Amino acid sequence: MGLFDRVFRGSDEMYFKAESELNQVIAELGESAPMTMPDTAYFLACIYAYLGKKVTTLGELKEALAQLRAMMGREYRTKSIFDSGVATACCAEVIEACKYARNPAPYEGTQYHGHFSDAEVRELGVPLVTKDIPGFVVIIGPAPSQEEAVELVKGYQSRGIFVFMIGGVIDQIHAAGMATGFPVRVVPVGDDIWSVGHVISLVTRATMIFGATEPGDADAFHRYTCDRINAFVNAYAPVNDITVACGAGAIKLGFPVITNDTEDMWAVPKSLIINTNTKDWIETSLEARGIKIKVTNIDIPVAFSSAFEGEIIRRKAMQIEMDGSRVDCIELVQTKDAHEIEDHKITVEGPDFDAFEFGSKIPIAYIVDVAGKNMQTDFEGVMERKFHSWLNCIEGVMHTGQRDMIRIRVSDAAYEAGFRARHIGEVLYAKIKSDFDAVVDKCQVRIYTDPEKVKEMREMGNHVFDKRDERLKTLTDESVDVFYTCILCQAFSPSHVCIVTPERLGLCGAVSWLDAKATNELDPQGPCQIVPKSRPIDERVGRYEDVDEAVNQYSHGALEHVTLYSIMEDPMTSCGCFECICGIEPLSNGVVIVNREHAGMTPLGMSFSEMASMTGGGVQTPGFMGHGKHFISSKKFMKAEGGPGRIVWLPKALKDQIADNLNETAKELYGIDNFTDMIADETITEDMEELYAFLTEKGHPVLGMEPLM
Repeated sequence: MGLFDRVFRGSDEMYFKAESELNQVIAELGESAPMTMPDTAYFLACIYAYLGKKVTTLGELKEALAQLRAMMGREYRTKSIFDSGVATACCAEVIEACKYARNPAPYEGTQYHGHFSDAEVRELGVPLVTKDIPGFVVIIGPAPSQEEAVELVKGYQSRGIFVFMIGGVIDQIHAAGMATGFPVRVVPVGDDIWSVGHVISLVTRATMIFGATEPGDADAFHRYTCDRINAFVNAYAPVNDITVACGAGAIKLGFPVITNDTEDMWAVPKSLIINTNTKDWIETSLEARGIKIKVTNIDIPVAFSSAFEGEIIRRKAMQIEMDGSRVDCIELVQTKDAHEIEDHKITVEGPDFDAFEFGSKIPIAYIVDVAGKNMQTDFEGVMERKFHSWLNCIEGVMHTGQRDMIRIRVSDAAYEAGFRARHIGEVLYAKIKSDFDAVVDKCQVRIYTDPEKVKEMREMGNHVFDKRDERLKTLTDESVDVFYTCILCQAFSPSHVCIVTPERLGLCGAVSWLDAKATNELDPQGPCQIVPKSRPIDERVGRYEDVDEAVNQYSHGALEHVTLYSIMEDPMTSCGCFECICGIEPLSNGVVIVNREHAGMTPLGMSFSEMASMTGGGVQTPGFMGHGKHFISSKKFMKAEGGPGRIVWLPKALKDQIADNLNETAKELYGIDNFTDMIADETITEDMEELYAFLTEKGHPVLGMEPLM
């Protein structure tokens, strides 16, 4: 029996399993029973992507399964093994969908993740774009030993690769005590091979969310996954026929399969790689998918990788904590003359971590002095915002906040490994010198834990921050001569272009005008290009000839016109990475805004996922707009349509987060005190008519504004 026979036999096995499971659930619930997956606007995403079919009932799922059987080319094997492999993966989705038909949370209380929400798919967007996650691997196990399983997973973690696990490797990782879950980018998907359907569902939704790929256009899906999604599979022997068939589907998607199984297998260059030396799999896999990892050597006793950014250090595992809300703390970058700095000098003034008892709260100040002929003081804040990400990349360290309101926890495991105060300096030095090498020639780090010295540094730092904030307040769209493009997201949304201004940051929430300026200085040929604003067409809506020319050029002709301040006239495009999305609420002529963290419904009768499906992928959708959280309180938010006064509903958590800034803006624009008290949230109503009654009772300014349509 050859490889082709194994693929077709595996396809048959998966199909018959799917048919059996579906027949059983139909017998229990009936063909008219609803078929929905939680927290997604993309139905059964694999079937929707490949067949263009919106499955909403079990009867429709039965019809789709028949189409998948035809896709396998059962009669005379008229289809290729790769098409059969894709159909096999779709049948895996059918099997998993049957579980959700019976129980909306079938994996609750287990060690497995199961279905991925649309929010989780989008959560991967920004780090994939920025290459913090250079790619992802699906590991199908078990590995030959627990030690090898840990070595493989940690090896991928250290390189920033997102890890999905299926089968026995999950038990091995948990037995070793490794943390798993989305925050640490190691996800146990499911015990059986058909749980791979959840991974393929994630992939197909990514193509629709970020690539605006049309459902039913299989060729477009395959072009997108081959060109833009860096994924691969590691499958340990023995590999059964169903897994072989799923592997054929992975290869069709452009994802190489690396295995040590030699039974009825033959190598396909760069697609099916047989490597019996499993210790070499990481390098083999990265090379096969063309992933190049930039490694920064940092002299610390624990691992450093973006995979640890979401790591949570619980109090019971906390060796030491630095909390700016309880004791003095501060982090600061200062520009100095070159002669004032000794490069790579790291000093610690005060007791080190080992001088304190387990669970202690201690003060800390770390001052990073930089010098360079191209260094600008505007870059200081940009560098400081990077501290959060960099320190979170340290295994066993958690960082939140900024300036003098930071909190850092060091785990007992990191402490036992030898992590001390100076290692914070080593990380900051290494990353400043590697990420900002175009502007920083010399760097030194001063760390203080002596309470009196930390208090002194905090007072000095807050004086610097006050002066900086006054400077930032003068940065308006009118006060600068140029805007910037940001096309980082074109890795996934080829036609999307952000125009970043002082009052409108990138829709991902991660790129401010100063960030874009620094990026342009660091990499003049990079994603942030200068856009002059010398030829205004209509400043009310924010239309400039310069902006139109830029978006036309950088979208490769997909866009002709973009306005900066309107949601109705040629609004800026969205890629899918947006923090929030707003949409028109027709009864009040206002807008509803929802952030990706909010799992509930909105008065529009749509969740975040459903609203987000109205835009994204680099298309313009009048009436809907993706944006960052901070843009909500900007005076340029929907300026053409009346500004933030159009906002009628926000999730409570988001409203509380932005209340101070939004109230300040509303006071300045409309003379209204405590404007957020006039905005409804889910604790008040999710009903459109009840919302209108609430707005009337509160005298919301939107009721006096011109109709949007």
